[in-house]
Amino acid sequence: MNSKITYPEIEPPEIGSGSAAKIAEGVFWMRMPMGGRIEAINLWALADNDGWTIIDTGLRTTETAAAWHQAFASTLANQPIQRIIVTHLHPDHSGMAGWLAQKHAAPLWMTRLEYLTLRVLASYTGQEAPAEAIQFYKAAGWGEIELDHYRARFGDFGKMLYPLPDNFRALEDGQRLKIGDREWMIVVGKGHSPEHAMLYCADLDLLISGDQVLPEISSNVSVQPLEPEADPLSDWLVTLGKIRQTVPNDVLVLPAHGKPFRGLHERIGALIQGHEDGLARLLALLGSPKRAIDIFPALFKRQISLSLLGLATGESLAHLACL
Repeated sequence: MNSKITYPEIEPPEIGSGSAAKIAEGVFWMRMPMGGRIEAINLWALADNDGWTIIDTGLRTTETAAAWHQAFASTLANQPIQRIIVTHLHPDHSGMAGWLAQKHAAPLWMTRLEYLTLRVLASYTGQEAPAEAIQFYKAAGWGEIELDHYRARFGDFGKMLYPLPDNFRALEDGQRLKIGDREWMIVVGKGHSPEHAMLYCADLDLLISGDQVLPEISSNVSVQPLEPEADPLSDWLVTLGKIRQTVPNDVLVLPAHGKPFRGLHERIGALIQGHEDGLARLLALLGSPKRAIDIFPALFKRQISLSLLGLATGESLAHLACL
C-alpha cells in the first residue's frame, strides 16, 4: 500500500529523553512516551525569535513532565515558549498544554471547535455516564458487561490532561502565522476530530500533519454519543481530497506518530482507497439488518478486545453513516 512512500534518513530521537532531531533550520523533532500500542507521539519545536513555538504537548504523565524538563535543559536551551499550538483535542496532543501554558505564561492556540469540545469532554470528569450514551451503545449491540466497562471508565478523559487555560487564540483554515522568520499556513481537517489543524510551510516544504495523515496507520474516525447523527467519515474523505489539492506532493510530512515521510499524495490515495474498500465490504454484508458490532468482520482483521470496543464501534457507525 505504501510502496511510493519514502523515509529520509533521520535518526529518531530517543523517546522521553528530551533530545531532538533537527528536521530543518529551526525545526526540531521530539518524542514523548505513550505507553500503549502506539509507543510515542511526535512533538515539534519551531524556533520563534528568542524562544519557541511548540506543536502538541504529550499526555499528562509524570514521564512526560520529566521529558519536558530534560527538553528545556537541552534541546530548548531554557529559552521561553512563545506559544503552544495544539493540533486537536486528543489527550496525547493536548494533555500537557495547560502545564506548559502555566509554567511559561504562553498562549494556547487551537481551532475554536477543538478547544470548546475539549472543554466539554474534560467537564465529564467525575460524572456518571449519561443515559443517552448508555442507550447509544446499547443500540450498537453492547451487552451489560461492555456497558459496565464503559460506565467504569467514563470521565477518564479529563484525567489525561492538565486544566486548560481559560482563554485561547483561534486558528482558522487558511490563516498564516509568522513563526520566527517563516510563514506557516493553517490547513484544517475534519473526521478524526472536529477541526484538526495542520501547519504547512512552503518555504521549508514541510507539513506538520498531526493525526490527519499518518504513514503506517489510518486514524480512527468515529461517531460518538456527543453527536450521534454525525457523518465524520464523509468529512474525513473530503478533507483528504482537500489536502491533496492544497499541499504539494513533495513536502516532507511530519506526522504525530511514525517517522517523517515523503509521498503525501500517495499516502492520501491509500487512505481513501482503504476506506472505500471497507465501505464496499460493508455494503455486501448488509443484506439483512445488522447492529454496529455485527459488522466488525467487514472492517477489522482482528478480534476486537474490550479495550478497543469503543473505537471499533465508533468507526463502524461512521462507515454506516457514510453509506
